[in-house]
Amino acid sequence: MAPTDRTPLLNGLSPHPESFYSKVVTLLKADGEPSWLDSYRWFILGSWLNLLLLLTPAAAAAHYLNWDAPLRFGLSFIAIVPLAKLLGDATEQMSLSLGQTLAGLLNATFGNAVEIIVGLTALLQGEVRIVQTSMLGSILSNILLVLGCSFLAGGIYNHESEFRVTAAQTSASVMTLACITLVIPAAYHNAKHVISLGDGNQMTTMTDPLVVDLDEDAQRGLLAISRGTAIILLGVYIAYLIFQLKTHAQLFVPEPRRTAASDVASDAARDVEAHPIQEVAEDVPKMSVVAAGMGLLMVTIVTSLVADYLVASIEETAKRFGISKTFIGLILLPIVANAAEHVTSVWMAMKDKMELTIGICVGSSIQIATFVIPLLVVIGWISGHELTLFFDDFETVAFFVSVLLVNLLVQDGKSNYMEGLMLIALYLVIALAFWVS
Repeated sequence: MAPTDRTPLLNGLSPHPESFYSKVVTLLKADGEPSWLDSYRWFILGSWLNLLLLLTPAAAAAHYLNWDAPLRFGLSFIAIVPLAKLLGDATEQMSLSLGQTLAGLLNATFGNAVEIIVGLTALLQGEVRIVQTSMLGSILSNILLVLGCSFLAGGIYNHESEFRVTAAQTSASVMTLACITLVIPAAYHNAKHVISLGDGNQMTTMTDPLVVDLDEDAQRGLLAISRGTAIILLGVYIAYLIFQLKTHAQLFVPEPRRTAASDVASDAARDVEAHPIQEVAEDVPKMSVVAAGMGLLMVTIVTSLVADYLVASIEETAKRFGISKTFIGLILLPIVANAAEHVTSVWMAMKDKMELTIGICVGSSIQIATFVIPLLVVIGWISGHELTLFFDDFETVAFFVSVLLVNLLVQDGKSNYMEGLMLIALYLVIALAFWVS
């Protein structure tokens, strides 16, 4: 073809750059990936467990028709199981194209949507203690119960799993920072503690029942510490996202799993001749990235609704069986809210995708501790609800020892079933302590 005035001067350069609309159309077409029909056919019909999805409308009907509380609880709990499986499938499919780091972040974000909605609703209703106990309980559930079950399942199926040490230590260090920011308000409270002697110095205007034993100046100081710390933690979380996704993204990329063909060879032979290396087979995507993302969003919305039905039935069910409200907020609610993340994390650990497991468990806890809780403090500041970062001393100690154990277990970059048992054991001890307290 003869050159014209529209022929590019350099081969390979298009005279007209692709428009944004064209890029969006290309992305939605998912060229080279499974079609939308094939993606959702596999997503919905790929497991017999999805038959339990039929209980989702039954759970909704039970909630709005105000059926018996234990029945509502049972229907909602069973309905969450297939939804959690779908969340895990969507996350896994996205990880094949986007990488385990970004997929884990997306799963943690969507998984925490329930906590954000519940926390914001409780805050605007002045239920400060429900906000604090549910947030702290969610963190403890993620880093002890969910991570422990993941290490246990991964250790049983794979004997020993490996993950990037630097990335895990960085995440654990951020969790340690978040833990310290809760210790400082508790120390301030103990230093400014005022025992009321009926002299009129006790202030009871704050909505947080934990700080009514402080005088007015001490309460203002605690609010200032909490709000200033919240702003700093929000900045730390933004910096952590940049560190994780951009500047040091290579630290969070999993190393390829390799197995040597022979384990016995002389030193001289190793210097001359390399061992044959066998790469682990790659999984073939069953969904396109956009279809998996849309599926993740839709299932998260449905899961949040079912979780609301479950939460609404827990208190009445617990009262019938004589369970304390604190135990509900710290133990029961987080287990229910994290059911989707729990199943996804264990499923990924069984497939030896430990970077994704760490990203879901620890990443979710980091997001709650350095983003959700500080954000609620700022929203409470704006809306006139005085939420602080001061937690009960017993709760602060439980959080501290949990973060300490996680730091000790991830520092070698390996996990096994024994480490999982230790995390689960600590969670059970804390749950027992909250039960009797």
